[in-house]
Amino acid sequence: MKTIIHFIKKEFLQFKRDPKMFGIILIAPVIQLIFLGYAANLDVDNVKTVVYDMNRTSTSRQLVERFTSSGYFKIVDYAGSYNQLEDDLNKGKAILAIVISQDFEENIMRREQAPLQAIFEGSDGNQASIAAGYVQSIIRGYSKSILTNYVNASGRKISPIGNLSAEIRIWYNPTMKTRNFMVPAIVGLLVSLVTLVLTSLAIVKEKEIGTMEQLIVTPVRPYQMIIGKLVPFTILGFVAVTIVLVAMRIIFEIEIKGSIIFLFGSSFLYILSTLGLGLLISTISKTQQQAMMIAIFAVMLPMVFLSGFAFPIENMPKIIQAVSYAIPLRYFITIIRGVILKGLGFADLWIEASVLFGMGISILLLSSLRFRKKLG
Repeated sequence: MKTIIHFIKKEFLQFKRDPKMFGIILIAPVIQLIFLGYAANLDVDNVKTVVYDMNRTSTSRQLVERFTSSGYFKIVDYAGSYNQLEDDLNKGKAILAIVISQDFEENIMRREQAPLQAIFEGSDGNQASIAAGYVQSIIRGYSKSILTNYVNASGRKISPIGNLSAEIRIWYNPTMKTRNFMVPAIVGLLVSLVTLVLTSLAIVKEKEIGTMEQLIVTPVRPYQMIIGKLVPFTILGFVAVTIVLVAMRIIFEIEIKGSIIFLFGSSFLYILSTLGLGLLISTISKTQQQAMMIAIFAVMLPMVFLSGFAFPIENMPKIIQAVSYAIPLRYFITIIRGVILKGLGFADLWIEASVLFGMGISILLLSSLRFRKKLG
């Protein structure tokens, strides 16, 4: 036990001699959280719009006013022709073009259908579909106001008929901000970076400078060396989790609704997996550059793409969904979002926690055995 404690002290002394390491652990996660938290936003709050109004009447201006007063649309140009409209869309100046026909007001006065065209720059399908929903909502409201004004002006009485009224309530994310959904998952991503990448780099660094060979010829046993190597990074992982959660609460005002103890316990289970993967990478890498490339391109990117961090797993092909079950980050993101946003606990997430525990122990044991073989 004394040997392991001395080994752990040695690791922390190495961290102390490398100020950049503390910067990476203490400062970098907060900076990354801020950047990713503000950048990872799929909300559409500013639909740049170009209007081609061939009618130019008070009625057409009222319709345009409906769009601008909604708060979602910003008129960036009033086109004088279809060519100008097309040019604005092609150059990315606008993502929506509204074309009002020349006889727009006349058709409304005749109580006929008034043609209206909405053209979307659909290269970003998500943005275009959300903007289309905004447009449909405004058009329905405008049509309803026209009908109401006509009925009131005619003095007719319309007998009420049965209708369906839905009372809409939004749980867990009442403001429907994408950021509230993405930021908790960023916590899992940053923990992966700190533990997986730094573990692999630190061990490979000792190979490069020759200290690993010196440790091999000492009486230190392989399991003592493994524990002494991994315990400091486990502690640093918990430090990173704490810092990021506090920053999340202060910067983005996202509170943890569930059990903090369960959240940290799940973080430990996930850290077992990332430490094991970092240890595995160190056994197959000869240089820090190799370790970095393998950690990012062979491990981190697949974990990000297949974990549900950015893309819904339900929308993936069946074979890709099957592969995602082997990704530890998938289970950790489910847990961390459930705890932070929904207030769930072990009783609700025990399956994910159990799978995470099994995967963490398995990966760590296999990596440790390979590491011991390399030491031998």
